[in-house]
Amino acid sequence: MESRTVSESRVIKTGLVLPPDTNQHGTIFGGKVMALIDEVGAISAMRHAQKLVVTASIDSVHFINPAKLGDILTLESFVTWTGKTSMEVFVRVTSENPKTQVKKLTTTSFLTFVAIDENGKPSSVPQIIPETEEEKWLFETAVARRERRHQSKKEFESFLEL
Repeated sequence: MESRTVSESRVIKTGLVLPPDTNQHGTIFGGKVMALIDEVGAISAMRHAQKLVVTASIDSVHFINPAKLGDILTLESFVTWTGKTSMEVFVRVTSENPKTQVKKLTTTSFLTFVAIDENGKPSSVPQIIPETEEEKWLFETAVARRERRHQSKKEFESFLEL
């Protein structure tokens, strides 16, 4: 299977923060941001795998700055690491005040997706080729994140046995 570059999986989605998206503080609902993150992350994973995918985990979501009513919201996602059938995807969300053009980092997230075949079974994915310094750093630090995911899953499975 031929390897693919990170840039081949890159997705950028832009939209406005509208009244139905906001809470009583005039900022976007966290759940709305999470749904958008899952959507763009899945598209990146599908572009990389060239197959359908399922979300295996949302490993982290860090809300850094709020996006406000009327802000321009931009989500950027790309595959950072691949296993045999799984892919780690990084999503960065920024908000921009359209009047001042001030941009802020709003949210970051790591998700894991698994490629599936026509029978719904896990399917192999191409390896990823990082190119930029950021991509290389995310690739190099992915194994530690993967180990934390596996440890967290083991802890949760122990809880289920109670």
